[in-house]
Amino acid sequence: MKHGIVNSLEIPRFSGIQTFMRMENDTDLQDADFVVAGIPFDTCATYRAGARFGPAAVREMSSLAAKPYNPVLEVDIFGECRGVDYGDLPTVPGYVEETFDKVHAQMRTLFESGAVPIVIGGDHSVTLPELRACKDVHGEVALIHFDAHYDTIKEYFGKPYSHGTPFYHAAKEGLVDPSCSIQVGIREGLYGPEDAQNSANLGYESIDALTMHHMSAQEVIDRIKSRVGGKKVFLTFDIDFLDPAFAPGTGTPVPGGFSTWETLEILHGLKDLDVVGYDVVEVANAFDGSGITAIAAAGIIQEFMSHIAWRKKHGKDQR
Repeated sequence: MKHGIVNSLEIPRFSGIQTFMRMENDTDLQDADFVVAGIPFDTCATYRAGARFGPAAVREMSSLAAKPYNPVLEVDIFGECRGVDYGDLPTVPGYVEETFDKVHAQMRTLFESGAVPIVIGGDHSVTLPELRACKDVHGEVALIHFDAHYDTIKEYFGKPYSHGTPFYHAAKEGLVDPSCSIQVGIREGLYGPEDAQNSANLGYESIDALTMHHMSAQEVIDRIKSRVGGKKVFLTFDIDFLDPAFAPGTGTPVPGGFSTWETLEILHGLKDLDVVGYDVVEVANAFDGSGITAIAAAGIIQEFMSHIAWRKKHGKDQR
């Protein structure tokens, strides 16, 4: 073990109980800098379900990423930090409000510990109770939202909650400050032209995929940082931000997205932001026999862990 990670040069990656990057499975968050937790819930998926199995799939594939040194950020994750895999939070399949209540309560415990939560979804609806808990502890935050979809529709089928509604409710409940928030990579088809105005009417800024494809990574980074300013941030990453060629295992894939290298280049540039919570959602491995989607998600989470270690190493940890 090295600060909570199994050494894969001594014990094969396919051995043992699957935790994220082979970390300790522990609910004791004393002195933890970050905590990985799963929310296996996809009752709010509107088309292809299966993201309830996302946490298990990402944990399994994360054994490939069980090397703690990030050469781009020049940081040893577990040399700087203590991190644990908390396991999965309780859910009630088929019951949205009850699940949200349970997730809200558990996530509040994680935020109150001082560790930075990194959540594996689950469909994108789970970000709403995460943000409710975040608001309880950190107040209103800026949102950085990587996605092919706006997720700002008021309701689906006459009901308030789906994986297409969380950021409508987040704005209306005062969980995020839309004037400092940004949605990145949007390229969904719309039910009508008014749908493109939903986010703008709520106060969010958006960068659509077509525009992004004509921007450099640094221009995207600068735009995000300019929007966020110095606020505390919650960063949510829907795996369908990636093009289906790189992430076929998701519920609502949309052509015209981004590669994993483009994604990581942008994320590298966000390392110094005051991010108090992260999630990666919508991994549905049943639609991807290769595991490439879960591998991409694991790499993105490893990048988030590297952010936390980088901030601690450089004295920018503001907790």
